[in-house]
Amino acid sequence: MAGPLDGVRVVDLSTVIAGPYATQMLGEMGAEIIKIEPPTGDIMRAPGPGRSPGMGATFLNCNRNKRSLILDLKDPAALAELLGLIADADVFVHSMRMAAALRLGLGQEALLARNPRLIYCAIVGFGQDGPYRDRPAYDDIVQAAAGWAGLQARVGGEPRYAPTIVADKTTALFAVGAINAALYHRAGSGRGQAIEVPMFEAMVSFLSVEHLSGLTYRPPLGESGYGRTLSPNRRPYRTQDGYIAAMPYTAAHWRAFFRAAGRDDWAAEEALGSDRARAGMIDELYARLASCLATLPTAEWLALLQPLDVPCAPVNSIEDLLDDPHLRAVGFFEETHHPSEGAIISPRHPVRFSGTPCTAGLPAPKLPRHRKS
Repeated sequence: MAGPLDGVRVVDLSTVIAGPYATQMLGEMGAEIIKIEPPTGDIMRAPGPGRSPGMGATFLNCNRNKRSLILDLKDPAALAELLGLIADADVFVHSMRMAAALRLGLGQEALLARNPRLIYCAIVGFGQDGPYRDRPAYDDIVQAAAGWAGLQARVGGEPRYAPTIVADKTTALFAVGAINAALYHRAGSGRGQAIEVPMFEAMVSFLSVEHLSGLTYRPPLGESGYGRTLSPNRRPYRTQDGYIAAMPYTAAHWRAFFRAAGRDDWAAEEALGSDRARAGMIDELYARLASCLATLPTAEWLALLQPLDVPCAPVNSIEDLLDDPHLRAVGFFEETHHPSEGAIISPRHPVRFSGTPCTAGLPAPKLPRHRKS
């Protein structure tokens, strides 16, 4: 059964993570993805473990459902070939700085003039109307510039990056949503359009949902930052034999937890019944939570709290996830045979469509030995 984007052709001139992850998702939704690579290949072919050169694990995990085509865009004939592909495409995605795209004749005006139905998606570091437009941007830079690293300092005492490529991958999600919205608009209007997806602004938007907080108002009603997530006592909690994640959220959760922990006095406190009062004492509540959870092993707490519907979970490692009973039941990790890399395990697309299911029909492509026409 074909995916929801069956019949959509995407020319992908992106590299590293944000663009490739976005186009992989489009490919899993059924689009045909033509990945354009320089003769040396996407730079992300190299990092991480791999069985053969240019086929690192990270590349495998964000380039499924694509065909690769080598084009050296310094060669006028190769550039002309790319322009021909874009003229017949539904979507063009690139992650170059716009100055470089314009030098190659790949700006939005030129390409939309050739193909008025084209969805032109530029994934850039910074919005092109601002003074940062020509700056280089990578995940760590955007995490710092957008406030993520600074928020970490408010919890742990010093700025830290997230241990994942969060800015790239969040930007990829913005890009997928925007491309699908533009395709929907084109279905009714017949017109393409240009989309700019800036990493910096995407991450500022992402963080502002809760952390703009009191600064939302004019004049401000308080400082920035969402108190619950910035509480120093919000963390995985020690148990007698390890760690557990527990998050009583409602008044009913907190009362059920404290009763289960033998603290009827805390369960009876009137303040627990008020959302505002609980928010004002959240750091103290998390400290109480920590003191209680230290008294029993992890498995006992899980057995005790899950029947009470108190939100809780084990603190899994990546290795644990491969044997997680829920992920196994839903068939999340799929073992496939890659033509050059042999047996590999990949996560399936997490979203399910009842009538147009996502698929991972093509493995991540080897870098072609020769340029193809």
